[in-house]
Amino acid sequence: MNFNIVGYFIYLAITTFIIVKVGRICYKNGNIYVAELIPNHKDICQKTNQVLLMAYYLLNIGYCAMTIISWQKIQSSTQLIEVIGIKSAVIIFIISALHYLNIFILTKYIQKLIN
Repeated sequence: MNFNIVGYFIYLAITTFIIVKVGRICYKNGNIYVAELIPNHKDICQKTNQVLLMAYYLLNIGYCAMTIISWQKIQSSTQLIEVIGIKSAVIIFIISALHYLNIFILTKYIQKLIN
């Protein structure tokens, strides 16, 4: 049995689910932050938030797909679980780091607009 093929599908399913779920939550709640950046222009805020969401999806799903080429040959089911766990944890870490970086940048930008 080729564990790599099984691992690819499980990994892509898990990471795609996480990316889509986090993206929807950030999109839904991000309208408040974007509305602060561009007051009195609801349509521009909506489009800006949509562009941010699309960039988020493309970056993260693309990164997940690119990491598949770096996998070593998986020999056992235990190694399969370890590899999927480590690779998924890296994606979750990257998503959280990008989220906090975006919040930091948006907060700094809002502070400049207020001052």
